[in-house]
Amino acid sequence: MIFLPCSEATLLMEKRNAENISSKENWKLSLHLKICKWCRAYKEKLEILDDILKRKLSQKENIEINHSEIQGFKDKVIKNLDI
Repeated sequence: MIFLPCSEATLLMEKRNAENISSKENWKLSLHLKICKWCRAYKEKLEILDDILKRKLSQKENIEINHSEIQGFKDKVIKNLDI
């Protein structure tokens, strides 16, 4: 499949922030982002949140990260985007 559904595009954006994605995945995501204004908006918000979190983490080294809370937050964002 050449066209990527929004649900897969958002997952690839999350994956790309956490680790590297393949060239094929990156190509499909780039193509999807050129077409889909909703996923471009999601990407912008994701980048803003990541920047905020990085700044907060750099200010306080003793912060414990609860991955289930982070995933819950991401799930709420995706649900609110109604993807």
